[in-house]
Amino acid sequence: MLYSILTSGLAVGAVYALIGVTYNTMFSTSRVMSFTAGQLGMLGGVLGSLFTLRLGIPWPLGLLLTLACCALIGIVTEFVAVRPVLKSLDQHLYVLSTLAVALMIQQFTAIMWSTEPQPFPRLLGGIGQDLLDEKFWLPVVTCAAVIVGLELLYRRTILGHAFLAVAEDNFAARALGLPERQLRVMAYALAGAIGALAGYSGGQLLLAFFANGPHLNFYGFIPVALGGLGNNRGAVVGGLALGLFQQTANFVVGGIFASVAVFTIFIVVLLIAPQGLLGSATARRV
Repeated sequence: MLYSILTSGLAVGAVYALIGVTYNTMFSTSRVMSFTAGQLGMLGGVLGSLFTLRLGIPWPLGLLLTLACCALIGIVTEFVAVRPVLKSLDQHLYVLSTLAVALMIQQFTAIMWSTEPQPFPRLLGGIGQDLLDEKFWLPVVTCAAVIVGLELLYRRTILGHAFLAVAEDNFAARALGLPERQLRVMAYALAGAIGALAGYSGGQLLLAFFANGPHLNFYGFIPVALGGLGNNRGAVVGGLALGLFQQTANFVVGGIFASVAVFTIFIVVLLIAPQGLLGSATARRV
């Protein structure tokens, strides 16, 4: 039982962590919480199943096509739902604009795909069985690879340094001649690819289902709140902790009571540490 909780909890938690990183990546260059993060994860599973299972495309090529499609949707989101809001005096309109795009993606997927959960193909054949099945370790490996890749990007490349500069102070970065708009577009494309990886790697757990979007939106936001907004390491720790807690609650109390337990812990943490357990309070001059 303990081993089952660990494997399933870490797998689900890794998916949540990747959605949290998707939130952070979009937020870093725009200061906008885009509620399309969960829909990108949903599309990762749906498009992966479409390309690999229905169309019979080899899974490496199907993965690349899925990443490209979700990166494009990330770019469209920046143009349609984020850029007009940043020009507005009331920038909190992003809640409505990104939520509208998320709902459009969900309804379009339901119409064009299916309203019933569809299977997601096995990617590596017969490697791993039972608790060592690829559906349990693939999300964890993907999450680790994404975090390592982002750390290398931000610390070892000029593009990564530019991302960090815009995230730290976009006005100063613009004054120094950095192309803020182009960097924001690239960040949203990167976020789209990360969201797609979350849905693709967790497709065998979550299936290809249009209703996964709101589920991932909420459970992907909790790691961000727990770990601190903009803190990718905190999002990973929060996501894995959430997955383990959720699976433990499923085994102990089961069903809807597990969700109630998650909501309760989430509210308690926000009351104790609004900036997140691993976040730091920000000072603002007034």
